[in-house]
Amino acid sequence: MTDPISSQAQRLGRRTFLRAAMLGAAVLPLAACVGEEDPLAKQAREGNNKNYIAGDGSVQEYGPESRTAPVEINAVAYDGTKIDSSTWAGQATVLNFWYAACAPCRIEAPHLVELSKEFEGQVGFVGINVRDEKEAAEAFERTFGIKYPSIQDTQGEIQLAMTKYVPLQAVPTTLVLDKQGRVSARILGVAEKTTLKALINTALTESL
Repeated sequence: MTDPISSQAQRLGRRTFLRAAMLGAAVLPLAACVGEEDPLAKQAREGNNKNYIAGDGSVQEYGPESRTAPVEINAVAYDGTKIDSSTWAGQATVLNFWYAACAPCRIEAPHLVELSKEFEGQVGFVGINVRDEKEAAEAFERTFGIKYPSIQDTQGEIQLAMTKYVPLQAVPTTLVLDKQGRVSARILGVAEKTTLKALINTALTESL
């Protein structure tokens, strides 16, 4: 004799399985369109305050034909400086994503300081701090003599917005923007001075 409770459970199990299968079929095309989410953006979305994936120092350059729209950032830096990307037109810009306890960030900080001095008046440098509150960030800046402004992005808004242009994927990440404000190069991990300088010179020598 068949157990009625068992039969009912089997029917419910089949219905649940079919419902899940239909839902999965509906979601799959969307996932295929969106593609794999940038890991750093995923961390920012989850709000787990980790914001660290080790980069390997790899460099990606983007030809003019493959660049996205100009990067849009409108924020206020730790020191009160207003950061408006609409004012960057006509110059190259370096965006560096960092935080104080990140060991590779400490390695590359002197390189960024030296280059910001070398290219003063030609290239804008802006830091995007992904984790620190004002005091920790300013202590880091004093330690390394960083004079260019940094924006606090502990909520991950800028990191998420950057996925429209190029995936960050690691901290530190350094982006070089061309004279139109478009991403022309990306470094995942420590930005070596000679490498970053070459990328900046490329951005500067390109015609608008």
